[in-house]
Amino acid sequence: MNHFDPLPFALEPERYELADDPMFSTGVDRREFFKTLGCGLVVLFLLDSATAQQETGGGGRRGGRGGGARPTEISAWIHIGADGTVSVFTGKAEVGQNARTSLTQAVAEELPVPPDQIKLIMADTKLVPFDMGTFGSQTTPNMFPQLRRVGAAAREALLDLAAAHFQVERASLKLAEGAIIRPDTGAKITFAELTKGQNLVKSVTDAAPLHPATDWKIAGTSRAKIGGPDYVTGRHQYASDIKRPGMLHGKILRPVAYNATLTSVDTRAAAALPGVTVVHEGDFVGVAAPDSLQAARALDALVAEWQTSPQPSSQDLYAYLKEHVTNGGGGRGGGQNAGSVTEGLALAEIKQVATYNIAYIAHAPLEPRAAVAEWTGDQLTVWTGTQRPFGIRGDLAQALGVPEERVRVIVPDTGSGYGGKHAGSKYAGDYTGDPAVEAARLARAAGRPVRVVWTREEEFTWSYFRPAGVIDIASGITKEGRLTAWEFHNYNSGGSGLPTPYNVPHVKSQFHATAYPLKQGSYRGLAATANHFARECHMDELARLAKIDPLAFRLLNLTDPRLRAVLEAAAKTFGWGASVPRPGHGFGLAGGTEKGSYVAACAEVTADRQTGAVRVLRTVTAFECGAIVNPDQLKNQVEGAVVMGLGGALFEAMEFDKLRITNPRFSEYRVPRFADIPTQEVVLLDRRDLPSAGAGETPIVAIAPALANAIFDATGIRLRSLPLVPDGLKAPA
Repeated sequence: MNHFDPLPFALEPERYELADDPMFSTGVDRREFFKTLGCGLVVLFLLDSATAQQETGGGGRRGGRGGGARPTEISAWIHIGADGTVSVFTGKAEVGQNARTSLTQAVAEELPVPPDQIKLIMADTKLVPFDMGTFGSQTTPNMFPQLRRVGAAAREALLDLAAAHFQVERASLKLAEGAIIRPDTGAKITFAELTKGQNLVKSVTDAAPLHPATDWKIAGTSRAKIGGPDYVTGRHQYASDIKRPGMLHGKILRPVAYNATLTSVDTRAAAALPGVTVVHEGDFVGVAAPDSLQAARALDALVAEWQTSPQPSSQDLYAYLKEHVTNGGGGRGGGQNAGSVTEGLALAEIKQVATYNIAYIAHAPLEPRAAVAEWTGDQLTVWTGTQRPFGIRGDLAQALGVPEERVRVIVPDTGSGYGGKHAGSKYAGDYTGDPAVEAARLARAAGRPVRVVWTREEEFTWSYFRPAGVIDIASGITKEGRLTAWEFHNYNSGGSGLPTPYNVPHVKSQFHATAYPLKQGSYRGLAATANHFARECHMDELARLAKIDPLAFRLLNLTDPRLRAVLEAAAKTFGWGASVPRPGHGFGLAGGTEKGSYVAACAEVTADRQTGAVRVLRTVTAFECGAIVNPDQLKNQVEGAVVMGLGGALFEAMEFDKLRITNPRFSEYRVPRFADIPTQEVVLLDRRDLPSAGAGETPIVAIAPALANAIFDATGIRLRSLPLVPDGLKAPA
């Protein structure tokens, strides 16, 4: 597919068959798509199969043509309009990570064109190429270089056009922002003037040279958030703000308990209310009404009976996970197995065995789940906040029994996701856990658009959670502090960040899947937070048993230069070792690596054994993710991750009895408040010699163990469960 192929599609588009072009496996109506672009130059950039496979990744259900078939290639494209606007299309979603700005910088760097001339069209399944979703810190390492290549390809095509226009050799031309200059005469032609009236499509190779990071002029610099004023003044429309003519408001009947089965429902009273539509399809029951108050009245008028079955409570959680292993461990999650742990322990002069527990926690996004659905004949359009627009498109098609090409999902820039807005959680074999499907069902029955916005209680109860877990570690070191053995078993919380980065000759690290009582799924950092917490706390325990400074102990057992660099940078800025801990006042550190980036955190805390009060005074976080795309944006990401990590470290936990969640609102579920935020310092290590890695997840993984280690430094109390102090400082039983 990598070739130049001019196409006058504006004249006779039906004469050019694109059915086998992977670009158009996205369900794009090419006539309408090209019509929206108008006149200009369209450059289609097709990745080779290997690159496409890297982008799409593996595992999980896939949206896309053919009931979830995974495309073998993906495309990204760019349109240079006659008015000078550069439209760039990507399947990535903006969920607060500021990808809109960094991806704009990618194109502006290579094309080149002023960033304010670029319009990024994101996460609209009718207009953008297929994308697996916005997760896993993959936008920067995959989409950023992809759009750089697209910008470079467009640049080369424009140079060809300019050379033909001036009737000179390409090499004699110079690029300016949005224009090409002929130096010998001073003549200049803008990109807009070049493309005016031309309708060309070219499939191009990825051979166009890219600007090295050391020469970046737009990428690598701090740029203000695109559209920032709209967010702070309230002009931006989230999914919950979308209004359609004749729109109704929907409410969904929720089970009275987890694993409850609907045995009967009387809908007569609800259906008798003015303007109310009731939908009952299997276990799905919902209402739609002219306003949200009437919808709430209709929901209250439903008379339902449920059959419930008890489940483990949060008090039984950790024993339950250990007792319900569903596999024997091993390959899943990137485990390690080298040498013999038995031999390593025999060589050890100091040994330690410990268990660490990880609670379920909620994503608690600023914007609860929301969707607006509208049917036009047999065509469905849904506006929703999701990290996987094509995945939701596939869910909608399957749940509603319609072909995917009749479904369009549009994602307005969304009020945070943190891994919690990948897709709905199916309940009783149905898609009642996603507002997109809920709204679409109600809209089809009512014959009018319907908006569904989850309440905060619904968000806390019926979304999925960061998995709980139990982690067992057995280890051994010499009296000089060198690791000889390391055995690490994670039950349920996951395999991300499982391998130890420290040098140990005899090692075994495994993830064990288990049965689990609550819906669980992705969360910022996935299981890397749990695995780093256990590992970095355990490393601190070993250091103290050996009477070695915790930083020196880590460096003694570490050769990875990037991890050493962030540990040393954080320690230097923090002033590690300069202050002597005293009762009630301590210091801790931790480090690690995940998703190709590296982080280290130092923390200073006060902890009162009498009152139980714990206060975080100061944190320093050093972070390295290769070449930095936008320094201010990256600093914001790191600071946000640390604040979010404080909640999971100190007090966030889902509580549940044998039937239901018992703390499903902010008045009962503790998140960090302004008074909890310490003085924060961020040290960024810019490695222009390395590819850019993602930064949305890794910065969160080091703060919890740093705090646990600081609390021990201050009090001598070793806390091994997250959250550390949900009810204040207490010595473990």
